[in-house]
Amino acid sequence: MFRLLSIEFHKLRHSKASKVLIIIYFGLLTSIALIAAVKIPFFGKTIHLAEQGIFNFPYIWHFNTYVAASLKFFLLLVIVSMMSNEYSNKTLKQNLIDGLSKKEFILSKFYTVISFALISTFFVFIISLLLGLFYSDYNEFAIITYHLEYLFAFFIKLVGFFSFGLFLGILVKRSAFAIGAIVIWWIGEKVIWLIALWCFRASNEAMTKASEVIQWLPLEAMSNLIKEPGSKLGVVKTIASQMGEFKKNYDVEFLDISIVSVWTFIFIYGAFVLLKKRDL
Repeated sequence: MFRLLSIEFHKLRHSKASKVLIIIYFGLLTSIALIAAVKIPFFGKTIHLAEQGIFNFPYIWHFNTYVAASLKFFLLLVIVSMMSNEYSNKTLKQNLIDGLSKKEFILSKFYTVISFALISTFFVFIISLLLGLFYSDYNEFAIITYHLEYLFAFFIKLVGFFSFGLFLGILVKRSAFAIGAIVIWWIGEKVIWLIALWCFRASNEAMTKASEVIQWLPLEAMSNLIKEPGSKLGVVKTIASQMGEFKKNYDVEFLDISIVSVWTFIFIYGAFVLLKKRDL
């Protein structure tokens, strides 16, 4: 494993674009602390996020992983450009000539995906822990360690998303096309949701049933891993409750983890099958 990882990181060290994107990504993760200064107008009121307890334990684990997950596209660009460079620079063919099997080649990419996800998760953990210790009103150990499952969900989400990018990078061979394919796939999932919504239009729970249909699709399952945390804030709950009954499940669901894990396997195995069948 370490031999394969060393090969991939050697390639990344010699890619200026990848190094810039990685620096931007981790720089943006660090800038999560700046959210404390954000003020948001909401139904005629101004919400100062720092005063709403966003850095309180255990809420900070949910909030920071959700925000950090929105930045994953920067590392996705690294993943797909990494595959694009393999074809354009002929390094894929050279690696195979030098004795690397196609299975080892895919594993090297998958290990890189896992490494990026692990480093990102650890980075978010450290930032969240420091911010929480500094700003949180609750510093008891039991509260600090409560809801750490959001970090696990964050890791699974990154691995799944990067594996999808890796699969598309091998499928279309061009980074721009791979990104475009993800956008088209995302639009396709929304179209399926609209079709399901139309099919269940006579039901009082049409939106719920439509969501149950598309929860099995990869991007939707990844999105469901960490649900939006904004409505958990006290002021938002108060306003929402005034408009009617408000209930929402924010838990990390085992079903969503299972769906993303299965899709991750499909993407990695699919990438291997594609590579195995191609004449390089």
